[in-house]
Amino acid sequence: MRVRVGVLALALSAGLAFPTAATATEAVPAPTVEEQRLTQAVPQEILARSGFDAVAPRFARLLEASHSYARARQIVTREGAALWRRAVDRVQGRGPAGGDLSRDDDRPLYWARLGMTSEVRTWQPGFAVTDGQRTALLDTLERTSRGQTDLHYPRHAKGLKRVLVTGFDPFTLDRDIRISNPSGATALALDGTVIQTADGPARVETAMFPVRWQDFAEQSVERALRPYLPHVDLFTTVSQGRVGRFDVERTNGAWRGGFPDNENIGRTETVPVADPATQPQWTTTTLPYAAIVAADTGRFPVYDNTSVTEIPAGGAEPVVRPEGPTAGSTARAGGGGNYLSNEIAYRATLLRDRLGLHASLPGGHVHTPVLQFAAGNTQDVTDPEFVRNRLDIVAQVRAILAVAVAAGR
Repeated sequence: MRVRVGVLALALSAGLAFPTAATATEAVPAPTVEEQRLTQAVPQEILARSGFDAVAPRFARLLEASHSYARARQIVTREGAALWRRAVDRVQGRGPAGGDLSRDDDRPLYWARLGMTSEVRTWQPGFAVTDGQRTALLDTLERTSRGQTDLHYPRHAKGLKRVLVTGFDPFTLDRDIRISNPSGATALALDGTVIQTADGPARVETAMFPVRWQDFAEQSVERALRPYLPHVDLFTTVSQGRVGRFDVERTNGAWRGGFPDNENIGRTETVPVADPATQPQWTTTTLPYAAIVAADTGRFPVYDNTSVTEIPAGGAEPVVRPEGPTAGSTARAGGGGNYLSNEIAYRATLLRDRLGLHASLPGGHVHTPVLQFAAGNTQDVTDPEFVRNRLDIVAQVRAILAVAVAAGR
């Protein structure tokens, strides 16, 4: 097995430097916290057992052969989109599995992407590349490899509903490097599929988002979703939530609680948005939560979660409100907490409202159960119970979407 994370990144970690003819005195950019985890045994095993270990080395060779920034940008755009499509195809059973890791696994996409971003970050071509150009390449790679540029609905499909779903990368990887995110697995499993509902067929398109505060502050959610929300029939952001249960989150709060992201950075502040002068403290779901909770969608119970944490009007200390926020209160946690799950729900529903779609577009956030390994498995990257749990969660999200589409609002 050939293991290569990025020659320059590994050289940097060893305290070495490989200058190029054109840039002999320039320092090699440091890998990010996320990229540094890539050298560990578990990510390398996941890549090898899925066939995705060849992605970054091939990408590096293509970059090294490019003789202009324009050509490099073409390569990054093409290869980022190809990585997304390859991950979707693997999960949906098309093409070779590439190894014995179960096809439903979302983790090969995450770790392969980091291999590619490491190559872009440490790439030292024989021509000048500005910091802004390198940042633009990284931005293009992030967007294309997350499906954000691959949202395509048929233009003339009478009676076909349009559904938009988002998922997340794995997170809390310093707690357990083996973690998979069922919302990401769901995005890969459902992208481009048609689900049958009581109100007819529905085409699902999906995209993924990073677990990083800064990307959200830079409006990555709004940029990805704004072109599509006016044209879909339903949307839901999805993330991993509580053990053993699904939650339809009734209310989202405008507060970041400071929990570290995948770069080990915390943010404790009001959610930063465009036009903060008109920013509400709370947004609400328009998903048909009553119908979703009442339906038999799978083995995990589904709850209408109305609880929030607020600072009451005129108060100073946070108070938990099981029935939702009170008038004039300040948000400290939505139903989905005050991490990026809450924030993507807040941003997506705020965008819905600012586009004037609150009354016509069902949308909100669904939290899946925590994806758990079998009892006693503290080392293996997978096991039969882990796979079963992930498959059941994905199937139940699909069933929830079918109910939501049929129920409308």
